[in-house]
Amino acid sequence: MNILIVHDQKLPVFTYGGTERVIWALGKELNLLGHQVSFLLPAYTHCDFARIIIMDPIRNLNDQIPPEIDIIHFQKEPEVEIIKPHVVTIHGNGNGLRALNKNAIFVSKNHAERHGSGTFVHNGLDWTEYAHPNLNKARIHFHFLGNAAWRIKNVKGAINIIQNAPNEQLAVLGGTRFNFKMGMRFTFSPKIHFYGMVGGQQKFDLLNSSKGLIFPVLWHEPFGLAITESLFYGCPIFGTSYGALPEIVDMDYGFLSDDSQELSKAILEVDSFDREKCHLYAREVFDSKTMAKKYLSNYEKVLNGQPLNLENPRLMENTTPKFLPWK
Repeated sequence: MNILIVHDQKLPVFTYGGTERVIWALGKELNLLGHQVSFLLPAYTHCDFARIIIMDPIRNLNDQIPPEIDIIHFQKEPEVEIIKPHVVTIHGNGNGLRALNKNAIFVSKNHAERHGSGTFVHNGLDWTEYAHPNLNKARIHFHFLGNAAWRIKNVKGAINIIQNAPNEQLAVLGGTRFNFKMGMRFTFSPKIHFYGMVGGQQKFDLLNSSKGLIFPVLWHEPFGLAITESLFYGCPIFGTSYGALPEIVDMDYGFLSDDSQELSKAILEVDSFDREKCHLYAREVFDSKTMAKKYLSNYEKVLNGQPLNLENPRLMENTTPKFLPWK
């Protein structure tokens, strides 16, 4: 199969940008499975497993698609009608009730159901790109992983959970101690350590020193790559029960609650979780090969003339309030 993957951001990325890591891993895995892969991107990057085509923002998108392409995989809904067979991965939550592409693919069952669809493929990562975890290493802190400036990620809630747990510390990956965008947030507690937008070996070392992920999001998380990355390093998940979290995190891999006091108590029992079991779960279920095979199944349906959704998916209702309950 000759596959074109279209994205509006440069690939690959090495710090923040989990979606880009998923897309890169998908292209690499499709190539390993014997398919010809091309990327249509806005900027040049080196790639040894796929052809790179630079996107021209002025030309019609249809005119930039090579004739030999069998199917196009968009990572964002195209603004023009596309002639060739295609699918569209919906990576985020919509902000309105507009109709989406009939060949839309969501990133979790919950994500799909909230848009009136049953079509989804869980995100997978190329674990060979990650430093292998040392599951016997002493763990010295918990961690928060995400863009802390985004209020729905609720770094404030993660900090409160740790402050209410005796002798525990938090490493914040993705935020700073002083944040003027979040209502002049200043965090002075010596229990909280900020590392900014980390990547590479530093990120792997911080995850491999962590007892668990604190993830009290205040929205319906579409998937949560922070979850699977953390599980890969043997970290159980302590978060809210919104979006895809209950779908991914059962009682073997973490504890979910919308009550900060319950989560503060739960993290004290972190040693009851099996690090190796968490690691194997992420490695075997949320890997790029599993993801690529599921996408291939959807490509084949479309090439056989079957729409992935009988009706155009749409967000069934806007989330009200903007931030889901948290106490």
